Amino acid sequence: MRINLLCMGKTADPEINTLINYYRGRLPKYWNFEMIEIPDVKNAKNLTPDLLKKEEGKSFLHYIDNTDMVVILDEKGKQFTSREFANKIDGWMNASIKKVSFVVGGAYGFSDEMYERANEKISLSKMTFTHQMIRLFFVEQIYRADQILQGKPYHND
Repeated sequence: MRINLLCMGKTADPEINTLINYYRGRLPKYWNFEMIEIPDVKNAKNLTPDLLKKEEGKSFLHYIDNTDMVVILDEKGKQFTSREFANKIDGWMNASIKKVSFVVGGAYGFSDEMYERANEKISLSKMTFTHQMIRLFFVEQIYRADQILQGKPYHND
């Protein structure tokens, strides 16, 4: 199974990038994990929030295939424990899902088109984090899920 993390824009903070790369480097190759940083929408400051969400949605949809399982990371999504999240990924692998695309939206969230395309919504917390930090937290949770599924001692209940 391929796991993609689609993100709007690049991570500018070198410390966050270092930590993201640390966890990415620890993921096993068979997880086929890729973080795709989609270029920011041009002239975004001249767009209303709704128009910006629509333009970002078009950019995201360009990277999503019709057969992808699409999971948007959204504050209104369902919350999971790390073990529940690992079991969710295991279930997708056992169901022969070819690609899961997790999507981190822009500052204003997602367009209606993205909500309609999404198969699921997941929330990492009820708190709000920067879009840069969410990338780090998510990649660490993917690594943690791998460790849980392998029965390794990284995760403690």
